[in-house]
Amino acid sequence: MIRNIHSVVFSPTGRTRRAAIKLASRIGGRLGVPVRQDAFTLPGERENRRVYGSNDLVVFGIPVYAGRVPNKIVPWIKELFQTEGEADPEGGAEREGVRSKVPAVAIVTFGNRSEDSALRELQQILEGLGFCVFAAGAFAAPHAFAEIGLEHPTLSDKNHLESLADSAADALESGAPLKSVAIDGGREIGPYYTPCGTDGRPVNFLKARPKTDPALCDLCGLCACSCPMGSIPQAHPDTVTGICIKCQACIQVCPTHAKYLDDPGFLSHKAMLERDYRRPAESKIYLP
Repeated sequence: MIRNIHSVVFSPTGRTRRAAIKLASRIGGRLGVPVRQDAFTLPGERENRRVYGSNDLVVFGIPVYAGRVPNKIVPWIKELFQTEGEADPEGGAEREGVRSKVPAVAIVTFGNRSEDSALRELQQILEGLGFCVFAAGAFAAPHAFAEIGLEHPTLSDKNHLESLADSAADALESGAPLKSVAIDGGREIGPYYTPCGTDGRPVNFLKARPKTDPALCDLCGLCACSCPMGSIPQAHPDTVTGICIKCQACIQVCPTHAKYLDDPGFLSHKAMLERDYRRPAESKIYLP
């Protein structure tokens, strides 16, 4: 019997968090159990390990970066989240009947291009930790930095999310043994997506860092508080001293619009996305 639902998310810009909370809340309403928000986005949220048992349901959400689970957060997932279940070291969703004691619904959000292998990869990681991902979904959302996907969540997106929640609740209420859901036919994890510019050539902006307009920055420090990598010093919020994952959190939270990225490769990739991916992408769900 499920007694607690945990909405576990990495969500620098809040889009994944909102989707996961809506999903978890609908399941919780169906089952009559409370929902706990359990984020690991910020450094202070990653100080303690969490252990889940057979009476817990975990709704686990992450954004898609380059078609995969963000590579910087994979070690955090493996270190922070433990189960009392039976781990499947190979994360073999394609092996029918893989079971764990801890049920999970996995979701990813993607910026109107494609989820690629991210959802399948997330399932594999979670099942390697002892979760049973018995339902899953990939939800289209506004892009973090390109002006595409602004129509999301659409009515179709909302219907997909409600169907996923209701199907998950039905499966849990039935009392039948849960099985790992097949995602994309259990295909192998694909390579990371290679960003390209408007000329179709690959671009590399891994070393790009947000810049700050000193005429606009009032040193409020909100950007430092929002950086998931802890790379913006509170005392000097106009600098970036550590790793930047281009999540856009600091840019989006800045009340004076002082933060920006001007890397040529980044801007060319942004322009390509806005040219080639204007159609509304479709969300996908995988039901028990």
